[in-house]
Amino acid sequence: MKYDFLIVGAGLFGAVFAREAHNRGKKCLVVEKRANVGGNCYTEVVDGITVHRYGAHIFHTSDEAVWNYVNKYAHFNPFINCPLANYMGKLYHLPFNMNTFYELWGTATPQKAREKIAQQIVPCENPKNVREQALALVGTDIYKTLIEGYTEKQWGRSADKLPADIIKRLPLRFTFDNNYFNDVWQGIPEGGYTALVDNLLQGIEVRTGVDYLSCREQLDVLADKVVYTGAIDEFFGYSRGNLEYRSLRFETQRIETESFQGNAVINYTERNVRYTRIIEHKHFARNDDLPYTIVTYEYPAAQGAGDERYYPVNDATNNIRYCEYKRLADRQGKVIFGGRLGLYKYLDMDDVISEALKLAQSIL
Repeated sequence: MKYDFLIVGAGLFGAVFAREAHNRGKKCLVVEKRANVGGNCYTEVVDGITVHRYGAHIFHTSDEAVWNYVNKYAHFNPFINCPLANYMGKLYHLPFNMNTFYELWGTATPQKAREKIAQQIVPCENPKNVREQALALVGTDIYKTLIEGYTEKQWGRSADKLPADIIKRLPLRFTFDNNYFNDVWQGIPEGGYTALVDNLLQGIEVRTGVDYLSCREQLDVLADKVVYTGAIDEFFGYSRGNLEYRSLRFETQRIETESFQGNAVINYTERNVRYTRIIEHKHFARNDDLPYTIVTYEYPAAQGAGDERYYPVNDATNNIRYCEYKRLADRQGKVIFGGRLGLYKYLDMDDVISEALKLAQSIL
């Protein structure tokens, strides 16, 4: 064997595992189907602006070990995510906080806001869908204005046809705090996420533009073990059926104005506005002195053949199907499955890194 590990996929999971194996003296080969490394957090500098090609990515974590780890491979610029929601032309602050409640009802104190929400909540002992769950948690105004349309667009189904556990909780903040995340650390790597992944992969052999599944026999013989971060159902030839995902389509354009919307992210929560959000990339890095800007419209879509997989549809049918694939995976002596596609699980970036570090610790 020429390599100790063949790592399929040069996203965060594959890059972190490769780094850890390399640091322990293991010889690794990383293959990536795309022409670039970085997976869905790939960034590209366009006209001096770092563009998030696959949607906005803000790194946030309360895991000190993970934060210390990523800071070894990139310098992080501080960035506090404070998105807005646009509903029928009116702007509301996110997450749901005292600013939001004031914009909805004119309530200026936590007590008044609590009273208003209590009046609107629709109790449901056993919510069967997203609509019942959300109404039981936050009431009618917040649901209708900020949740219903956005969620239905995102998932391509009406809220009463979506499983309740998609919305396990809807945090309500009774402070004037617009920081979207509660995590201790938050930021964006200087130079973008591609620079972070490049640093993780430094000194490791990487081959881009290589489709592992089309030449796995030739690649498998090169290494003792394979760490596979692609779609688990595709690996097994969809033998137990397709695992369902939601996908995204992006339209990016340069606009000759200093600032298009004045904020990095604005969500559009009306059902009849086809895109879910507009991202203005220059606000992530605070290079507001440029006389132009680059924006991306993000459209949700069903995931078809050839489309990128973004959000697993973890309903009962798909979860049962994944369990069947997991049983097949457990019988694979040579192949180890990881990452969001290998585990059929939505993972934040810090979760991806944590999972990769755990795997490395367990098998190296």
